Amino acid sequence: MENRRADRIARELEDLIFAGEFTDGMRLDEVRLAERFGVSRTPIREAFQKLSLSGMVEQLPRRGVFVRHPGPVELMEMFEVMAELEAACGRMAARRITDPALEQLHEANRKCRDALEAGEAETYYSENEVFHFLIYSQSGNRFLEEETRKLHRRLKPYRRKQLLLRGRMKQSMAEHEAVLKALEDGDGDKVAETLRPHVAVQGERFKDLMSSMTNDVQKIG
Repeated sequence: MENRRADRIARELEDLIFAGEFTDGMRLDEVRLAERFGVSRTPIREAFQKLSLSGMVEQLPRRGVFVRHPGPVELMEMFEVMAELEAACGRMAARRITDPALEQLHEANRKCRDALEAGEAETYYSENEVFHFLIYSQSGNRFLEEETRKLHRRLKPYRRKQLLLRGRMKQSMAEHEAVLKALEDGDGDKVAETLRPHVAVQGERFKDLMSSMTNDVQKIG
């Protein structure tokens, strides 16, 4: 129960940071936030830990917790590395994936499709995460899986945000289908070629992501 509450608070704090209510470098007041959300300080601290893993906040000993926004260049660089790590996972998974794991991927994809048809972005993201984590694990390389998960956590708020861009969920769904087909065919190069642009947020998609974040700040301002 406490953990679910911390997850909810972490998501709401992400939204508030994106919306510009909490700006870069601002200190987050644990006591005031506990009062705002009507909870004890424990789930607030747990939410801070979750946000710290994604890099949206920085916890400084004896000073507190501060909002941290990566700049556009840093964000693009992280997405570029994420795309290469996932491509590597996909290439290895094409050789090593098991039949039960393929069925799990199909099931996660079915749930993504249901969420798309229902217009439920949060549910889509949750099942999308299951889809990607399965590919990481099926790479058969524990070190690669762990490093990819670390960067995934770092980029999680931004990956959630970009799914809200118009038409992105539908496009993501089509890309999932192509990834699944390549995995079933055991075509590692095709999986990598499909995953790389699926994950990278470049060109117009990156501009749209940055614009949506800027617009949220302007609404608050």
